[in-house]
Amino acid sequence: MDVDGVVNPFGPLGTTDWGTAWKIADAGILDVVYAAEMVTELNELALHPAARFVWLTTWEWLAPQFLCPAIGLHGERWPVLSSAGWDDSAEWWKLDALRRDVEARGAERIVWVDDQLDHEAAARSWAEFQPGRVLWISPDPRRGLRRRELAAIREFLG
Repeated sequence: MDVDGVVNPFGPLGTTDWGTAWKIADAGILDVVYAAEMVTELNELALHPAARFVWLTTWEWLAPQFLCPAIGLHGERWPVLSSAGWDDSAEWWKLDALRRDVEARGAERIVWVDDQLDHEAAARSWAEFQPGRVLWISPDPRRGLRRRELAAIREFLG
């Protein structure tokens, strides 16, 4: 799960996907904008027995430490995939971190949520060679994660 452009949209447009006003919270290091209904749905999805949520964001440990308490997201104990060694590979550090985690954990199915996915050719190529195994969610960074995308995750999890 990425933060910026997913949980915290950039310059959000209009109202949330739920028709409510965007919320603003002080995350200790900066203000974040979010949809309260999305946070509620993420908290419910995180309880699904087939789900293991992890942070895959440039926020790294700041997401569980500052973002979660600020917006009420119960992700304080989600593992954080690190950008350590980001310059050791020619590919996107998030793809490398995800691959390492998947190999270590043996995950059967993966939901990858990041607003940059549509612009990362190596990540797209990797996902395409995982038929039926990877659900790719690349939200509009000005809207963040939307209801239909959350519904797709729910359906994918079963």
